[in-house]
Amino acid sequence: MLAFAIFVATLVLVIWQPKGLGIGWSALGGAAVALATGVVDWGDVDTVWHIVWDATFTFVALIIISLILDEAGFFAWAALHIARWGNGRGRLLFPLIVMLGAMIAALFANDGAALLLTPIVIAILARLDFRPGAALAFIIATGFVADSTSLPLIISNLVNIVSANYFDIGFTRYAQVMVPVDLVSLIATLVVLGWYFRRDIPARYDVERLEAPASAIRDHQVFRAAFPLLGVLLIALFLTTRWPIPFAAIMGVAAIVLMAIAGRWLTPGHVHVISLKRVIRNAPWQIVLFSLGMYLVVYGLGNAWLTARAADVLEWLSQQGTIVATVGTGFASAILASLMNNMPSTLIGALAIDQANIAQQTQQLMVYANVIGNDLGPKFTPIGSLATLLWLHVLAGKGYRIGWGQYMKVGLVITPPVLLATLLALALWLPMLPAH
Repeated sequence: MLAFAIFVATLVLVIWQPKGLGIGWSALGGAAVALATGVVDWGDVDTVWHIVWDATFTFVALIIISLILDEAGFFAWAALHIARWGNGRGRLLFPLIVMLGAMIAALFANDGAALLLTPIVIAILARLDFRPGAALAFIIATGFVADSTSLPLIISNLVNIVSANYFDIGFTRYAQVMVPVDLVSLIATLVVLGWYFRRDIPARYDVERLEAPASAIRDHQVFRAAFPLLGVLLIALFLTTRWPIPFAAIMGVAAIVLMAIAGRWLTPGHVHVISLKRVIRNAPWQIVLFSLGMYLVVYGLGNAWLTARAADVLEWLSQQGTIVATVGTGFASAILASLMNNMPSTLIGALAIDQANIAQQTQQLMVYANVIGNDLGPKFTPIGSLATLLWLHVLAGKGYRIGWGQYMKVGLVITPPVLLATLLALALWLPMLPAH
């Protein structure tokens, strides 16, 4: 009960975010109480840090890259091209925006897709003079697809990085399993969102209202470097999968290279367009404290009772066949994520899978199902992920207020079918691959 009380108090502070107390300090405060009361000990600190450090710093580097590219106008340029490709047809623009969100989520993580693309989409919709209902359809679709298609690469979601590191899954193997599964998730997302918002999407819009995509580019040097840098980065991630090189090291080098280009470090006399100080200041440093603190609190809760009970549930599911085991694990993870946030839920799921006495192939299915559940599950409730809470905050600042009841009404309708289709795709696809 003590471990549970500490977790609830910590989660409340993280969600509430009292003025002057960020998510990191709130989580670290909970960890300090857990240490002081003996719920966790200093040995657990070392264990948890070993689990989260690579994922956390990889995420920070990825967001720095995203922020620099956003300042350079990269995402606005892409969104304007997409809007022009829609050729004035709203029912073509809608899936194009969804697919753009999927591509950004794959390369720049779900947070980058939701937080960076959403303001750009809002600006374009305002330019096109969309009515509020139509604009809301595009905005919710952008936020939803950021999570539902954050499966294909390890770097696509912080959840993916933590899970891959915990179970020692290489970048190539992970992509081999999850890229086809993510395509199914994208198709299901397009179908479900298209059906749900079918009455809100306008038939036509005026393309002439849009600026030329080239006008969005603010830093041409960074823009020209973007595609080669991303290509080299992906190649490096695939090639280094055979060596124990941390993802944070690879992503960190890419972030430094992009910072050097943006800051004109090699050409000191040239004026730089992007403020690196602002980029560094806006980087998610609080996530470092949050990852260590929240994971320690959850580790204590897991040690107390939750991990053992979760392992019992997984052992029962494993006896019901691979389809039930996969779907059951995914939905259990999704429900847990929606209630306690997907970051702690990911750790509980990983610890339980590791502890449960189950066959190897079933364990592999459960590992990936746990990832899927924690990537998509946060869409059930606003507290499911920090990205969703921040996304809602960004929308409120732009004049679009979505209440928790309204959010859950949408999330509870559109999430289950996409989650089910994605889990079934995993259950059918993974057994067809060579054993890892």
